[in-house]
Amino acid sequence: MQLSIIVPTYNEAPNVAELVRRVTVAVESVCVEAGVPGGLEAEIVFVDDSTDATPDVIREVAASASVPVRLIHRTVASGGLGGAVLEGFTAAESDACLVIDGDLQHPPEKIPELWERFSRGDVDVVVGSRYAGGGTSHGLADRTRVLVSKVSTAVTRAMFPIRLKDVSDPMTGFFLIDRRTVDQAVLRPRGFKILLEILARRPLRVAEVPFDFADRHAGESKASVRQGVHFLTQLTALRFGKMSLFAVIGGLGAVANVAIVWALTQLGVGYIVAAIIAAEATIIGNFLLQERFVFHDMRHSAASGWLRFAKSFTFNNAEALVRIPIIALMVESWHFSAVVATAMTLVVAFFVRFVFHSLVVYAPRKAGAEPSRARRIVEELDAQVMEPGEL
Repeated sequence: MQLSIIVPTYNEAPNVAELVRRVTVAVESVCVEAGVPGGLEAEIVFVDDSTDATPDVIREVAASASVPVRLIHRTVASGGLGGAVLEGFTAAESDACLVIDGDLQHPPEKIPELWERFSRGDVDVVVGSRYAGGGTSHGLADRTRVLVSKVSTAVTRAMFPIRLKDVSDPMTGFFLIDRRTVDQAVLRPRGFKILLEILARRPLRVAEVPFDFADRHAGESKASVRQGVHFLTQLTALRFGKMSLFAVIGGLGAVANVAIVWALTQLGVGYIVAAIIAAEATIIGNFLLQERFVFHDMRHSAASGWLRFAKSFTFNNAEALVRIPIIALMVESWHFSAVVATAMTLVVAFFVRFVFHSLVVYAPRKAGAEPSRARRIVEELDAQVMEPGEL
């Protein structure tokens, strides 16, 4: 068996027959040009947690299918969809495992392209991406879900800027992976974002294939507030360390900012001037603390120290130029106190700053890019600066 196709399902009875039909056509279309004469030897493994007739439909379709179709019906849905995928990995006859949803929003017609890219042998996982060149997310129900998806993806990549630097769509459920690269013992699936769990746990060689995220063939979406909570829990558990340190430093900066505003306004300084002074002081202080405690493991692959500071200082001042008029509006028109208005806007600014610093300030330099002589000198000098406690 060359490929095991893992399909985690929950109440997808109306989609099973069409999914098997399209997957069969796709694997049989793989021909000499893709390096597999006569088609691709593949199996379909349904890992099912359904409470409807889905298992019966799978058995019925399997009886007449031209490719092997197996069913694993779980009475206890341990780990949700992610747990189902891992159970499929264990049961698969091939080390090459392709994961695809059962609702046909992932097009089976892309299987040959994913297989062709994977079969070159230079990557561990091929990701079907909605956001790589040519990919689309048209199948998302409305603009709100599109926005939520894009924001969630941006935040996720910000939390793992090195591990996910080559992954535009870490939240996808459509990917082909060598299961031997997956250490299941360290995985803690909490829902449906199993690819994120895999990529965040260890470095893998990744390639992407764009695809059009389609409308559901039949049935209703399983997206819910509960799934959103599962995702946030998973994300926090995976990246708790770095973000928590960023939050602590941001919190200290916020306290210092509010204290400076309070002290200066008590001395008769106007609240706008006080806010500007407080912002500049905390911008510099926060950067120094973040360099030392939050992003210390990313500095060697990012730009030089002075360039990092320039990016951070410029962005935070631009953010302050936006935030201070909002403070003025809250004070003058909505009658908030200056302290309360400052505190509220800083909470929002925290999330914006984290995303920017992770994706831009500490972004890894492009592979193969040769730094200029001036940059090399700056980096050498930067590396010679003693860390606190080294005196």
